[in-house]
Amino acid sequence: MNELIRRISELPVDGRQSQTALTVARGTMRLLLSHGFTCVSELPLPSGRRADLVGIGRSGEIWIVEIKSSVADFRADQKWMDYRMHCDRLFFATTVEVPCEIFPKDTGLIVADGFGGELVCEAPEHRLPAPTRKVMTLRIAQCAALRLQSLIDPAGPYGNEM
Repeated sequence: MNELIRRISELPVDGRQSQTALTVARGTMRLLLSHGFTCVSELPLPSGRRADLVGIGRSGEIWIVEIKSSVADFRADQKWMDYRMHCDRLFFATTVEVPCEIFPKDTGLIVADGFGGELVCEAPEHRLPAPTRKVMTLRIAQCAALRLQSLIDPAGPYGNEM
């Protein structure tokens, strides 16, 4: 186990996210864990989009969290609307510096830092159809397992599968 932890700490930084976004993601994942959700970051969705965080709860409920590190980040990216068809609840997560008023009222809101987060506004529920839930659950499980496998076998043939 110690070897696995060492390898995780040596992984290269993805490079797609700012340091602020990475900090918000860490705090958000800690908050979601306290609510019974485990997360996969940067999960490719069946629609071709990539969700910042996807959490799956003990009962199989699926939440997607879109991280926005600034007002400009929010205004520049409107693809989050496509995420709703892949989750039971859709949230935004941001820093305390970003005004909460800019986020849509029909989504949830999390304010986070590197140590944790707070659920400021609960997201409305829109239950996934069973076939979509199955596809998403399998996608989360396969992605998480493949990422663990790649830590054990870093020279393996994993490519862009993660």
